[in-house]
Amino acid sequence: MENLDVTLIEPRLKHPTIFKHFDELIDGESFVIHNDHDPKPLYYQMIAERGNIFTWEYLTNGPEFWEVKITKQNSANATDTIGEMVAKDYRKAEVFRKFGLDFCCGGKKTLEKACEKKGLNVSEVKSALAEIENQESNTSEDYNSWELDFLADYIVNKHHKYIENSHPMLYEFSQKVARVHGDRHPEVVEIANYYIEVAEELNHHMHKEEMILFPYIKELVNAKRNNLPLETPPFGTIQNPINMMEEEHLSAGGNMDKIKELSNNFTPPDDACNSYRVLFAKLKEYEFDLHHHIHLENNILFKKAVDLENELLNA
Repeated sequence: MENLDVTLIEPRLKHPTIFKHFDELIDGESFVIHNDHDPKPLYYQMIAERGNIFTWEYLTNGPEFWEVKITKQNSANATDTIGEMVAKDYRKAEVFRKFGLDFCCGGKKTLEKACEKKGLNVSEVKSALAEIENQESNTSEDYNSWELDFLADYIVNKHHKYIENSHPMLYEFSQKVARVHGDRHPEVVEIANYYIEVAEELNHHMHKEEMILFPYIKELVNAKRNNLPLETPPFGTIQNPINMMEEEHLSAGGNMDKIKELSNNFTPPDDACNSYRVLFAKLKEYEFDLHHHIHLENNILFKKAVDLENELLNA
């Protein structure tokens, strides 16, 4: 079993080096990391980027140094995250929506962990999922089987275009409602401010995806399809821009959660005018589309693109 002294590694290379060692393990193999502080942040990053496919055992727990044994689990025994469950069968998304479980930004949790955090009965959720599994599948929603270049174009043409088309109306109505109703309903002023943050962040976010990340994913597909050499991108490895995109997904999703809470789950008050009601209906639709959008990227496109890059670089 290999021992990796993390204190000897340049700070910016520490986590990439540990991930490289982990990825090279076969099921059941372990290695030990030695560090001068508690590496708990690494644990959360591994859960986010690799899922629940490893065990984490403290051998030494401070105060001068820490040693952790990391073991890759047998893939057959690894528990799917809720994001992976939706990636395999998108119909399950409706069950998670019903129970208020976040399968996109929060999709890296197992069902048990997600239910525990929400205070839900996991058996009840499993029963609803089993009912979905027994229904006839709609193959037109089998996004998991799509080629990555096709899926990237689909996201741009459907979800990016939807966001671009929605922003002018949402800005106009959120500002109008805040101006007219903000004195009696101060929450609409907060909603308008949070919406501006979401819109600005997503505009920059989509531009980076369309100009940098998605073209590189298409290069990966082309290299695999035509047996071509892969040139090293300026960002090093695809995991770097993906980490940034997922952080921005979390930020946008968090602001939409605040809007949902402030709007009482997009429920307009009794004295709401038509503009007020249209705004809340559009925000609800926008959130629904954003959840699907982020799910396709986090749980399918990004995950498969990382695997494809690793396959090409290690060939």
